[in-house]
Amino acid sequence: MIVILNKMTTERKNYNEIEVTSFEDLNLKENLLRGIYSYGYEKPSVIQQKAILPVIEGHDVIAQAQSGTGKTATFSIGMLQNIDESQDEIQALILAHTRELALQILNVIRNLSEYMNLRYNLCVGGTMIRDNIDELLKNPQIVIGTPGRVLDMINKKALNTRNLKVLIIDEADEMLSKIFSNQIYDIFRFLPNSIQVGLFSATMTEEFFKLSNCFI
Repeated sequence: MIVILNKMTTERKNYNEIEVTSFEDLNLKENLLRGIYSYGYEKPSVIQQKAILPVIEGHDVIAQAQSGTGKTATFSIGMLQNIDESQDEIQALILAHTRELALQILNVIRNLSEYMNLRYNLCVGGTMIRDNIDELLKNPQIVIGTPGRVLDMINKKALNTRNLKVLIIDEADEMLSKIFSNQIYDIFRFLPNSIQVGLFSATMTEEFFKLSNCFI
């Protein structure tokens, strides 16, 4: 299931009818396309066929797909297509509910962007705070982290959110639960009003959609 919120018209769209049979259909940057095929992808999965394009086009996206269906690559490819490699500023923030998931996402992004000129930061607990600050002050284009550490880095003015273009929340059902919801709300207070938001999850309850309306 894909739900799209068009920022310009506030009209909700359904991208399920759009046909994308190959990665070439997405008009991706050459070096990103090279990374996709180098990583071993041959053709887009169902979720990739439906959700990469709306991410590229700048829509807010709610996407549901089971683990193992290419969900991480879906938002990663869409996000990587829109990153400006020439700009030394933090442009994308990806939130995960565990350190392990954040690391998995980082590894996927590194592989997909192998031929691109990008810098990343893993912003999670269990790493030295001083080291984390030093890396963030170098303005990586992409930050992948857990809510607690990300919020701490924002409050310490190490993570500059001024130029953020996109926020991706993976396993959004977990992230919008009571455990993390207050931290997510606090992070949103520091984000640009125009930021693009993507919520990706394997499960979505009625409560999830109620909460998601507060964010996109």
